[in-house]
Order: sequence, then structure tokens, then C-alpha cells
Amino acid sequence: MLSTQLALLAVAGLVSGMVNALAGGGSLLLFPALLAVGFPPLAANVTNSVIQCPGYVGLALGSRRELRGQRERVVSTAGVAVAGSLGGSLLLLVLPASVFDAVVPALVALASVLLGMQPWLSRWIGEPEQDAPDRRAILLPAVFLGAIYGGYFGGALGVILIAVLALTAHDDLRRLNAAKGVLSLIISAVTVVVFAIGAPVDWLAVALLAPTTLVGGFIGAKLAGRVPELALRVAVVVVGLAVSIYLFVR
Repeated sequence: MLSTQLALLAVAGLVSGMVNALAGGGSLLLFPALLAVGFPPLAANVTNSVIQCPGYVGLALGSRRELRGQRERVVSTAGVAVAGSLGGSLLLLVLPASVFDAVVPALVALASVLLGMQPWLSRWIGEPEQDAPDRRAILLPAVFLGAIYGGYFGGALGVILIAVLALTAHDDLRRLNAAKGVLSLIISAVTVVVFAIGAPVDWLAVALLAPTTLVGGFIGAKLAGRVPELALRVAVVVVGLAVSIYLFVR
């Protein structure tokens, strides 16, 4: 890999970490950066998935206070998250690469649209009721399907999970965001194990980008409240839709 390509990936990792901390959706910036330096879509996807894992560790550790009292919720959803993520990541490895190449433009477009709709979705959902029981009959299957998506592709996974939790688990959104962080970590950890065994992960890119995403996340946390979230969100959505169009027509 050329030094200019490494520099591009380092910058993309830094910006991705900042965007994840400020608005979410940073993985949608890393994916096209990996494509730009010559990664095939499948290799770019699995490498991107592995790179995101350290960020989820940080989110989970930083949300310990909000996780208090959520043991039952986290334990009940962890099993379906593991099963769904395992199924999605195995599907990615078992199905021909041509299948992923065919569906990834739609997945990128879907992730971009969901990220763009997140503020309106949050307002539509409103503040959850307090002290009401979770709707587990809906929550568990929805988390399972979200985990399949996360294992197979993973872009904007957090948007999907927070929407599912907000609609089915009655609690403060800050606490639900913490639960989302744990579920994202579980899903990501399963994919890392599976992809490390049988997927074309570029470990040089992982070694370079995992630290830069962590640094970017730290910087983003410091900049929170100073950088307009709407501008960042629009930028990520535009990039994601442009990548989707490129993948459709290439």
C-alpha cells in the first residue's frame, strides 16, 4: 500500500471517529475510503467492521453509569444479538462475493437514508414511557434481525438499534443509548471473531485505523456542542448516497 493511500486511510479513520462521536455514521465514511484505495467491496466491508470494534468498547465503557439497572434488558437481548450477528457474518462468508456486490449498493443507500432520518425518527418516537415493561415479543425478534444486518454489513447499525430500543423498551433515551452501545459491541465482537477466521480482513489497515478512530472519537467528544451536528450528518448522508450510486453504476 502506497504512503499516500495510508495517509488517506489515516485521515478517514480520524474523521470517522470524530463523526461517530458527534453524529454517528462514521463507518459510512471509512467504507468508501477503503474502496478508494483499491479494496474490493467485500474486503472493505469486513475490514471496516473489524475497525469499528474498539469504538464500541469505548462507548460501552463510557456508558457504565447509564447501564445501571439494565442487566435484565441487556442479558435478554444479548443472546439474540449473538445469534443474529453470527448468522449475518456467516451469510457474508458463505454466499458468493457476487451476492454482496449486488446488494451492497442498496445497503449503503439504506444506511444513509436511515442516518439522515434519525432526527425525525427520534422526534416521531418521542420520549419513552417510564417504568413500563419492555415489549419483548417485538424487542427480541427486532434485535435479532438488526444483528443479522450488523453481521452482514453494519453501516448505521446504531441507528437501527436505537430505533428498535426506543420503540419497544420503555426507558430514558440516554439509558437506551447505553444499551445500544453494549449490543453494538456484542454484534461487532462476534463479527470480528468470524471475520478473523474466514474473511479477507486487511490487518495492516486495521492496525492503522483502529488507533486513529479512537483518537478521532476523543477529539469528537471534545468538540461536541461546537460543531453543527446537522452539517456532519448531511455530509455523511451525501457521501453514503454518492458511494451507493457509484456502486450501482460501476
